[in-house]
Amino acid sequence: MQIPLEVKFADVDHTQWVEDYIRERADRLDRMCDHLMSCRVVVERAQHHHNTGNPYRVRVEVTLPPKKDLVSDKEGTVADPHVQLRPIIRKAFEAIEKQIEKETARQRGAVKFHDVPNALVVQLYPEQDYGIIKSPVDGQEYYFHRNAVLHDDFHRLTPGTEVRFESAMSEEGPRATTVQIINKPGARPQTGADEAEPPVDWDSNPESQEHQ
Repeated sequence: MQIPLEVKFADVDHTQWVEDYIRERADRLDRMCDHLMSCRVVVERAQHHHNTGNPYRVRVEVTLPPKKDLVSDKEGTVADPHVQLRPIIRKAFEAIEKQIEKETARQRGAVKFHDVPNALVVQLYPEQDYGIIKSPVDGQEYYFHRNAVLHDDFHRLTPGTEVRFESAMSEEGPRATTVQIINKPGARPQTGADEAEPPVDWDSNPESQEHQ
């Protein structure tokens, strides 16, 4: 996450277990979306109804590149926050997870590569789930995570693989947000096995061989 998580309590006493649970769910968001820019969570109590409990609201706001804001709001009546607040937080995060998945899929499906120059994978770290590609235009290197590779093709990459990519600037530097494999090094169409050449003194006429 490029900007640290922000947790706000509005008209609600700060409770450490609530913040810890929110941070746990936010870490999960960060793992499922490696290019998440920011996440803000607000826990608030809008009104007071002592007989029926208090309505609590949990609001989760996230930002995806380039500047796409997603929001999830979940409410519930809470008589005992220690028991009933956790499900509201969980539902708010589950809703934002679905939005992130949908938006990520939409962005990848909408990528237009025809104006993007090809590049080569120059470094690959499979155990750490990332690699580096280099642009032939200016020699700039771009970090990319396995989640940025279309069609879940990270396992097909090797140094020298030709790719197309979409890029964005992050706090760590330039990164490829979408990567598509164009060609594998050394790959060529298979047209069938080559015919073996006969020996130099081989005569293709069977009759001439019988009289030798």
